[in-house]
Amino acid sequence: VQLQASGGGLVQAGGSLRLSCVASGRSFRSYSLGWFRQAPGKEREFVARMQQSGSTTSYADSVKGRFTISRDNAKNTGYLQMNSLKPEDTAVYYCAAQSRSVGFEDQKNWGYWGQGTQVTVSS
Repeated sequence: VQLQASGGGLVQAGGSLRLSCVASGRSFRSYSLGWFRQAPGKEREFVARMQQSGSTTSYADSVKGRFTISRDNAKNTGYLQMNSLKPEDTAVYYCAAQSRSVGFEDQKNWGYWGQGTQVTVSS
């Protein structure tokens, strides 16, 4: 499956952005969807994930209550709604897919990646 992330941009603290991840190739509904981010000088970190059916979601503690992951399998598209953004959310955001929902917090367990989209939150 090929992934393409978009929707990043510059926003003030407290603002919102919605990232999209369009999948092509193999059936998107067969994969768990994940979002990771990487800030300058830091390792890539887990943000959120949603299993294939959409029934199970998980979030990093740092974004819980502010970010919402969702997917529309009919459109082969995943989303990350980000509200109440903080300067510390500034990073390149990547969407990812995995065929088995194991070890989802470890980027090594995700086999497919989008190209990343920059999110910058100003104070």
